Amino acid sequence: MAKKLLVVRNDKIGDFMLAWPALACLKSASPAPHVTVLVPSYTAPLAHACPWVDDVIIDPGPQANKAAQKGLIESVKAARFDAQLTLFSTPRIGWLGFRAGIALRVAPATKWAQLFYNVRIRQRRSRSEKPEYQYNVDLACALLARLSLTLNTLPTPPFWPLADIRRIEQRQWLEGATEAPSSARLIVVHPGSGGSAVNLSVDQYAALIERIEHQVNGSTTHWLISAGPGEEAGAQSLIDRLKSNGIGARRLPASTSVAEFAQQLAGTDMLIAGSTGPLHIAGCLNIATAGFYPAKRSATPLRWQTCNGADRRLAFSPPASADQQDMAAIDIDAAARQISALLDG
Repeated sequence: MAKKLLVVRNDKIGDFMLAWPALACLKSASPAPHVTVLVPSYTAPLAHACPWVDDVIIDPGPQANKAAQKGLIESVKAARFDAQLTLFSTPRIGWLGFRAGIALRVAPATKWAQLFYNVRIRQRRSRSEKPEYQYNVDLACALLARLSLTLNTLPTPPFWPLADIRRIEQRQWLEGATEAPSSARLIVVHPGSGGSAVNLSVDQYAALIERIEHQVNGSTTHWLISAGPGEEAGAQSLIDRLKSNGIGARRLPASTSVAEFAQQLAGTDMLIAGSTGPLHIAGCLNIATAGFYPAKRSATPLRWQTCNGADRRLAFSPPASADQQDMAAIDIDAAARQISALLDG
């Protein structure tokens, strides 16, 4: 019988996307385990779409009432998991696995929540010595070893594999919906931050796009501006600014869920954004990414690197001479040159 695993990554969208390489490792093991993820409701559509996930349990969150918390414990206990892998632990989640009677409980050795786990892996993530997704892969491999499951080869990008026909269909739909020429590069710019990371200003994004427009060779570029809930005004401001400078840009068509938004990205050539959920969705899809990061130790481009191929990602942050979060200090001219070169490559 397949081992039943509960994997917990119940915080933001970007964090969950960086768990996909670890989930791929688990499902690629032999014999393949049954993988259930515990996620909040807003990442559940992505969890259901993940090819490495068999089942999804919704975490009602730390603010939920006692009845909801009890119901969660009962659901986890009834599933009779063989092991729990917690990629980011809190005391509530540690207590959940303990109370549900999961025999093997693996988590990073951080803070006092580690007391609820019987396998603690020391990682020191705050040092940002490797990408977040690699820390997650290390935990997954540690769990597989303890379950005597074999992983012959580490999975490689794309971690969200889609059939070519699906990508072609999505691209054709986007071209029709946005009146893009079939020969154009479709580039999505996401100027919002979701409140989780600093980002470039609208003026910086406008300047970046203008410079790329003047530098790319060959086919034309078609700019699509995306926005999350509450970010629509910033997206429209960027569109208006570009229009005043003679550059056409459109809103990325509205989507009904974050999973549908991801499918749209699959039909594009590049996403340009801050270190947010959309950037990491694009990374899983293995489309080209250009990310803008602060320079602080816990949020470096290395730590929050996208998990697409190395030849498909660019990262920019303030120079050492500037304040760590001074995004205005990023050299937009240099960024535009590198992005243009990647598009022309």
